[in-house]
Amino acid sequence: MEINDTYKTIASPSEPYLLKEKSSKFYGYAFPVENEEEIKLILEDLRKNNNGAVHFCYAYQLGTEKISYRANDDGEPNNSAGMPIYGQIQSFGVTNILIVVVRYFGGIKLGVGGLISAYKTVAQMCLQECEIVEKTINVHFLVSFDYQNMNKVMRVIKEKNLDIVTQKMELNCEIEIKTRKKNAEQIFDIFKTLYPVEIKYKE
Repeated sequence: MEINDTYKTIASPSEPYLLKEKSSKFYGYAFPVENEEEIKLILEDLRKNNNGAVHFCYAYQLGTEKISYRANDDGEPNNSAGMPIYGQIQSFGVTNILIVVVRYFGGIKLGVGGLISAYKTVAQMCLQECEIVEKTINVHFLVSFDYQNMNKVMRVIKEKNLDIVTQKMELNCEIEIKTRKKNAEQIFDIFKTLYPVEIKYKE
């Protein structure tokens, strides 16, 4: 069975994209994100730097196998901003991403249809400007062993091209490694057969 272990996200934050609609200005921003803490900081930052803006509407999606997402209208009529933005995240098939559209109100109401169209367009243009990259879903392991078995462990790491995330080299050594999900079982089994090396999945 082929394991799908890649996902698409954006390589770096986008340049702000500006849409003018009936004297309102909509500025769109896209950010690669890993967690909700990052999202909170980005939103605080945007609010600080856009004093006159009235709405900070956004949508984000996090995760690869367990997906969490949120769409926020920030005071615009229900589902006229956050969901159109989120719809573009889905249609581009990206995750670990936050898109924020900052609106400066120009005095003329756009109506719900006008708003949906504006927020959708800005999100779409932001994503079109971004470089979309494919990343692998990685599994992390902790490998523990005595110092004298270092060579055995290092040989496997080298042969299998494993990435070392952290290492602690003392009498008792511990190395955190990561590998693509589809290779995880094989790597686990190799280390399992290496007596006296202990390997466990890192949560």
